[in-house]
Amino acid sequence: MEIVDCLIIGSGPAGYTAAIYAARANMNPVMYRGMQPGGQLTTTNDVENFPGYPEGITGPELMLQLEQQAKRFAADIRDGWVTKVDFSGPTHKIWINHGEKEIHAKSVIICTGASAKYLGLPSEQHYLKIGGGVSACAVCDGFFYKNQEVVIVGAGDSACEEAHYLSKLCKKVTMLVRKDEFRASKIMAERVQQTENIEILFNTETIEVLGDNQLVSAIKVKNKVTGMHTEIPATGFFVAIGHQPNTDLFAAYLDLDETGYIINQPGSGKTNVAGVFVGGDAADHQYRQAITAAGSGCMAALDAERYLATF
Repeated sequence: MEIVDCLIIGSGPAGYTAAIYAARANMNPVMYRGMQPGGQLTTTNDVENFPGYPEGITGPELMLQLEQQAKRFAADIRDGWVTKVDFSGPTHKIWINHGEKEIHAKSVIICTGASAKYLGLPSEQHYLKIGGGVSACAVCDGFFYKNQEVVIVGAGDSACEEAHYLSKLCKKVTMLVRKDEFRASKIMAERVQQTENIEILFNTETIEVLGDNQLVSAIKVKNKVTGMHTEIPATGFFVAIGHQPNTDLFAAYLDLDETGYIINQPGSGKTNVAGVFVGGDAADHQYRQAITAAGSGCMAALDAERYLATF
């Protein structure tokens, strides 16, 4: 059993920023990087909207630089993942790798992020992994498809927002809706329906993402009513069917909203449990950007520093 002042769970932009601030404040932070070290950005080829990189940077390279910066200030960054917690008492208990190690932490910063939901098609996953034209973030990647034709799948408010955003950049946006109506609010549905360069295909599901094994060139779809298969030319395929916050581990102790995001006190990283803080996408269902995650990681670390000062 190990006692630490500050334990950081997760290693995306929020986690590394929290580690940088906590280490500089002599909080001796220990970070466990989790199942996906570096978080969602490690699956992103080009990042052009993170301040300070005028020529852009790859997602993995950005995360490596953040890790090196945290290590420069002596943050203890470890491989492994948290598999159990107990926040019921004054001591926060955390177990690593199914009980291989037990840690008692005076403060905990949760930066476990959220995972984008995908269709699960082998072709979709292939082009996602190689950065060949599949994305779950229009704000992040839409710029790369300027004046091109793209396809987006989804029927909720987020899908409508992303389709509308893409319509300002792309020559044509084809929106695939599996059922015969939107799940989105009426005002969001009307917005995309009234946008000239958005074509909406109802009762349509994705069969395959087509391409040359390097770049996407078309999307093969099926009309669920007629059974007809069609190929839609596109250089980008955006999936907007939601995100799943990685918070199940904390559900017994922390207040979560109806979709599983951790509820933090407005304007802070504080949760309902004293000494437990949150940063990044685990609490953010609205913005989901690397820069906002980094900012909230900073807030969580500052809140943790003030909490530790009370001991």
